[in-house]
Amino acid sequence: MGCCGGDDDDAPPQPSPPLLSPPHDLLQPLYSSSSADTTISPLNSNFSALLCKDTLRAILQKLSLSDLARSACVCRLWHSVASDSQMQIQAFISPWKLRDIVGKPTSSGFWRDNSLSKFAISHRLSRSDSIASLAVKYTVQVMGIKRLNNMMSDHGIYSRERLLIPVSNPEILVDSTCYIEVDTHAKREVAVLYLEGGPDSNLNSILHRLSTERGKKRVIDSLKRSMHVDDGTALYYLSISNGDPRAALTQFSDDVRWERQVSLA
Repeated sequence: MGCCGGDDDDAPPQPSPPLLSPPHDLLQPLYSSSSADTTISPLNSNFSALLCKDTLRAILQKLSLSDLARSACVCRLWHSVASDSQMQIQAFISPWKLRDIVGKPTSSGFWRDNSLSKFAISHRLSRSDSIASLAVKYTVQVMGIKRLNNMMSDHGIYSRERLLIPVSNPEILVDSTCYIEVDTHAKREVAVLYLEGGPDSNLNSILHRLSTERGKKRVIDSLKRSMHVDDGTALYYLSISNGDPRAALTQFSDDVRWERQVSLA
């Protein structure tokens, strides 16, 4: 007899109700390639949606400059879209809210980096200017001005018409126009900001002469003498350093040092 006076103690146990099985559609893979509404994953480039140039362009134009460069390595289609000049320019100016950037770089590697070191202010020199006074005026370091302009001493200021000043405050770039230039003395390609007016015709002619093959040959000859290498090696290190001779020498020295360490080991 049960605790309530019932006589169900000897009754056989009732079977448990069967567990409900989930619907069949929930057992299907979440990212089935046969599904009509495929979920797009940034880690998978095989989706048909990412094979459409318009869709791909809409996605890639939201990437940063470094991510855009990585996207160009996925496949030929992605490379053709990610290497578009207008998309590269937009990715270059977007973080700094530039109005526009004028000019075409001598090397496509210029677009791989849009850090603040890629920008410089053009200052036309007067007789009363000195490196120290310009450092105070623009709130930058003296060594920063020398490094940017490839100067070994303060006396180099007297043989120049202008100096490039590092940008210390990124707010100065907002809604401004920069000009891609290769400075004859600094021997580097930067986006130059003119606080008063723009580049004059004389400076443009100098920049044009430097960008010719003759100017490039002079830089390569200088690297050959410094490195004691042939034309191909000098051209290689100049290309991987985005046209900066000093960076090319630094990279070459690092490689030589590494080779010596390996040989000693």
